[in-house]
Amino acid sequence: MKNNERVVYGIIITIVIFLIANIIGSKVHLGINFIAPSFVTHTIMLMLSIFGIILLKNKLTYRISLPKFKTILKPIVFAIVLTIAINIIMTIVTKLAGGKVEVHPLFSKMNPLQVFLFIFIYASIAEEMLFRGFLLNFLKPLKQKGIPLFNRIISLSAIISAIMFGLAHLVLIRTGVSPLFLLRVVVFATCLGLLAGYYQEKYDNNSYAIIVHMAGNSLAVIAAFSMS
Repeated sequence: MKNNERVVYGIIITIVIFLIANIIGSKVHLGINFIAPSFVTHTIMLMLSIFGIILLKNKLTYRISLPKFKTILKPIVFAIVLTIAINIIMTIVTKLAGGKVEVHPLFSKMNPLQVFLFIFIYASIAEEMLFRGFLLNFLKPLKQKGIPLFNRIISLSAIISAIMFGLAHLVLIRTGVSPLFLLRVVVFATCLGLLAGYYQEKYDNNSYAIIVHMAGNSLAVIAAFSMS
C-alpha cells in the first residue's frame, strides 16, 4: 500500500469509527445515574478500534505493555507542563478576545469520582486506542518523514494523528460551547496528541500515549475534586 493511500484509508476508517461511536453514544442511554454520558461512546470507540487493529493486523503492528517507571517520568512531566502552558495561553487569548472562560460541559454533569473514572482513565484509554493505537500505527510507514521541533523530530504519522485528534473535539460544537472554548480544546488536544504520538513512537508502545493523555487530563481531575 502506498503512503498516500495509507493516509486516506487511515483517516477515513478513523472518522467512521469516531462517527459511529458518537452516533450510537448519543442514541443509547443506559439509565444508570452513575454511568457518565460519554461511557457508551468511548466503549464503542474502544471496541471498534480493537476490531480495526485485529482486522488490519497485516497492515499495522500494535504493541502495548507496562512501561518501566523511570521512562514515564518525562512524558508525565512534559504533559502536565504542556497542559498548564496551553491553558494559560488560551485563557489569556480568550480574555483578550472578550470571551468567557468556560468549563468542559461534561464536567458540569459529573462528580469528581466520575471524572476520574470516565475521563481520566476510560476516555484516555479509548481515545488513545483509536488515534494512536490504530491510526498512528497504521501510518507508521510515514514515521521517517517529519519536522524538527524543540530539538526533536515529530513524525508525519504523529502530526496527522494529532491533528485528527484535535479536530475530533469539534464534536463539542453540538453542546453549545463558544467558538473560543472550542478553539481552546482543539489546540490543547492537538498539542497533547503530538506529545502522545512522539512518546508512543519513541518506545513503540501504546501505553505511553495513554499515560501522556492521562497526565493531560490530570488537572481536570484535580479541578473537579477542588470544586467539589
